[in-house]
Amino acid sequence: MPKILLFDALREATDEEMEINSKVLVIGEDVGHYGGSYKVTRGLHAKYGDLRVLDTPIAENSFTGMAIGAAMTGLRPIVEGMNMSFLLLAFNQISNNAGMLRYTSGGNFTIPIVIRGPGGVGRQLGAEHSQRLEAYFQAIPGLKIVACSTPYNAKGLLKAAIRDNNPVIFFEHVLLYNLQEDIPSEEYLLPLDKAEIVRYGKDVTILTYSRMRHHVIQAVDILVRQGYDPEIIDLISLKPLDIDTICTSIKKTHKVVIVEECMKTAGIGAELIAQINENAFDYLDHPVVRLSSQDIPTPYNGLLEKATVIHPQQIEQAVKDICSLVV
Repeated sequence: MPKILLFDALREATDEEMEINSKVLVIGEDVGHYGGSYKVTRGLHAKYGDLRVLDTPIAENSFTGMAIGAAMTGLRPIVEGMNMSFLLLAFNQISNNAGMLRYTSGGNFTIPIVIRGPGGVGRQLGAEHSQRLEAYFQAIPGLKIVACSTPYNAKGLLKAAIRDNNPVIFFEHVLLYNLQEDIPSEEYLLPLDKAEIVRYGKDVTILTYSRMRHHVIQAVDILVRQGYDPEIIDLISLKPLDIDTICTSIKKTHKVVIVEECMKTAGIGAELIAQINENAFDYLDHPVVRLSSQDIPTPYNGLLEKATVIHPQQIEQAVKDICSLVV
């Protein structure tokens, strides 16, 4: 199995799907000649030309709307946001068009579109480039939302998203593009609606996704050496949440820690707590613990930026605190 960087895994997925299906195309700023801001589309323009790797003006609402119209005609566009924060300019198109048209047309149209790009808190990118929009989009009916976290799941999930007949918002973390991993050389797809059990354990269920998966693993490596046995679940699918996998774990551990980079107020963690209370409340021996980012615009200052997000030491302490409960 060859080692591959996450951005190359995404490029391979896109290339493979474009090669087997002439209806797949890429639309976005600098995706063509430049190869994308993070080189996810590097080399694709030379291979497929202007009509299938289309450089656009800086007008997110226009090219996202164009891509949705293309999807209505049977094409399968992949929209790359140079930064996912910029797609707030296309919020109307994503919510009122991509999410609704299949329903408001009585099923006459499907919208097989993937909207993908980098997000999350980087390294001093400033407030407008450090947003986490997953909770913004989670409230929109008709969308599927996926957050990749490794080269392996990035490739398998993107291929599945391109083939899906529904609009998929595909989140990539700006600090994970250079993550390297062995992945299979043969083709594979991963389900868009399933969580991944990263580590089995019996003491506490840790729910996380995207970059925080790696912070959790760092914390758990230390906790295991100290005698704790946490279970780690990477949500992968943020909409719909894989509540069956989550509840199965809670029935075993009876304790939950949520670790997210999303904002605390009305974030992914808030929805998780609501669904856990609805589906697994009787199995809890302790209130759900939520570790989330501060409810402030991300500062540019490096030290202040670091203070706004969760780190492995905080995860380690939260697990120790919740496991100290005597029932």
